[in-house]
Amino acid sequence: MEFLQQNWYWAALAAVSGAFLLFDAIRQRGDSSSLSPVQATLKINREDALVIDVREQSEYAQGHIPNAKHIPLGAIEQRAGELESYRERPVILCCASGARSSGAAATLRKLGFQHVFNLQGGLSGWQSAGQPVSRKRKK
Repeated sequence: MEFLQQNWYWAALAAVSGAFLLFDAIRQRGDSSSLSPVQATLKINREDALVIDVREQSEYAQGHIPNAKHIPLGAIEQRAGELESYRERPVILCCASGARSSGAAATLRKLGFQHVFNLQGGLSGWQSAGQPVSRKRKK
């Protein structure tokens, strides 16, 4: 008890930190439009999901998810016609961290795509999970 009285700020910091972690865990669990790298791999392998990388060309060239289609974020709406055959299939959007792809996912949903997912953590989360990265250009 004496330790807590003398170090109340550390205890408060630990409580606040724990609350943030708990809040984030609850928020993530309720978000079915976001996939972990493992969940994304399962969707790719089991449901033939299309992966769309929305980063800029220079970022894409440095490494991307194997067989990912490259459509920069700024061109998603204009190039949505290229994705018509995927309207009923799962589409996973990816960027560097998950922020840009979240906006792209919202755009595709607005355009009527049914099964759109955002890759949690983007390519960095993908690599952290030990998933493969390719430097080949998809045709």
